[in-house]
Amino acid sequence: MTTMIKKRITGTAALALLLAVGGCAVGPDFQKPEAPATRGYTAEPLPAQTTSAPGIAGEAQRFVEGQDVPAQWWRVFGSDALDELVASALRANPDLQAAQAALRAAQEGVAAQRGEALPKLDLQFTPTRQRVANPLASPAESGASLYTLHSAQLNISYVPDVFGANRRQVEALTAQADVQRFQREAVYITLTTNIVNAAIQEASLRAQCQATRDLIALSTQLLDITRRQHAAGQLGGIEVAAQESALAQAEAVLPGLEKQLAQQRHLLAVLGGRLPSEDVAPRFELASLVLPQELPLSLPSRLVEQRPDIRAAQAQLHAASAQVGVATAARLPSLTLTANVGSSALALSQLLGSGTGFWFVGGGLAQPIFHGGTLRHQQRAAEASYEQAAAQYRSTVLTAFQNTADTLQAIVSDAQTLRAAAAAESASRKSLGYARRQRELGAGGAAELILAQQTHQQAVSTLIQAQASRFTDAVALFQSLGGGWWNVAAADTPH
Repeated sequence: MTTMIKKRITGTAALALLLAVGGCAVGPDFQKPEAPATRGYTAEPLPAQTTSAPGIAGEAQRFVEGQDVPAQWWRVFGSDALDELVASALRANPDLQAAQAALRAAQEGVAAQRGEALPKLDLQFTPTRQRVANPLASPAESGASLYTLHSAQLNISYVPDVFGANRRQVEALTAQADVQRFQREAVYITLTTNIVNAAIQEASLRAQCQATRDLIALSTQLLDITRRQHAAGQLGGIEVAAQESALAQAEAVLPGLEKQLAQQRHLLAVLGGRLPSEDVAPRFELASLVLPQELPLSLPSRLVEQRPDIRAAQAQLHAASAQVGVATAARLPSLTLTANVGSSALALSQLLGSGTGFWFVGGGLAQPIFHGGTLRHQQRAAEASYEQAAAQYRSTVLTAFQNTADTLQAIVSDAQTLRAAAAAESASRKSLGYARRQRELGAGGAAELILAQQTHQQAVSTLIQAQASRFTDAVALFQSLGGGWWNVAAADTPH
């Protein structure tokens, strides 16, 4: 390559760099939305702590304002088996793996678009064998009509980003990568909360199954007593039939509970990346779980930073803003610079030799004049999409605050429900005991005993479900506050 060629190409590159650096990116510069100006989640102030029901995992809970959400929040339930199950699922769950792959794809898309801002260089080698018709003059120096031509050249093309079209496109793709990032965090939070909730539900169903078996055993015992009394002539056949009906009703409840329990076991296996036929080793009991007595309560201004759905909606808004710039730049002039330098020779050994070189430097400027209104309408569509994304962001924020408020209210109300359920179970147990003793003594009627059995069965089931609700309420709070994903790196959680 001669010195003159080098100077011309260098001058062209310098001009392109000057245009690219000096150009501005058209379209709106993204402004991050402000957090809602509110100091609380609920219209009425939350109590300092919830009510308690001691002895049945019903301790009072208090909210700690400003306390951070730990990355491994499920550890507050004090179950090593649950900790191991979550860690295993984070390594094997296919939904989380798919979300991670989608994030990598989006990040690679950003890197690919950044490459559009750089010059493109292509090396080309073209050997040809040609024969020229006799009436035509041969281009070969020897005048031969049959010859071989070897050509090698370096093609250079560059599109200076004068109005920032590529920069806006990179900005949009980066924002879309952020969307994928926060969607991955959402999958992570959903997975961990689903596992913990499934474990709690399994424990609840196991307790309900055991309570139903105890009731069946009691009903069987009472049926035996009733039959003996009937044989002795103390009771009529109607009392025996009534007690048989009560036993049958209790037995009819158990298969449904066992079906739900099996389904929860299947769910735990699938969440952990296993087939339902692969049994999950841990067996969860409500008594093995610890109800957290301190619950974090993030400031409302922090919620918009912690919730992955809000952050994803914000990133989507950012991408829509950048696309307005892309559509705007498409209506403005575009500059293209091209150059090539190379060598052609009849013999391969003569390539790059003296007198075989050639070069070309050129440029082009294009200004859209008439595209049938396409570019104008594309810009308007981008602006409308931005307005849509802004409205969706506001809707996401409102829903997130509603979700958090609902969860906080559930924690307060379900604590009161558990206290009432505990009192109802205690009263029904005493009532059943009285009815049973009277029945054994022949002083009580069958109707009173059966009613006492049914009342106690319902009270026990309600109590177990109320206990489980307090655990799931705590899980819902950790989820509604963002699940602590921002602390994952520090906790060294598989993610």
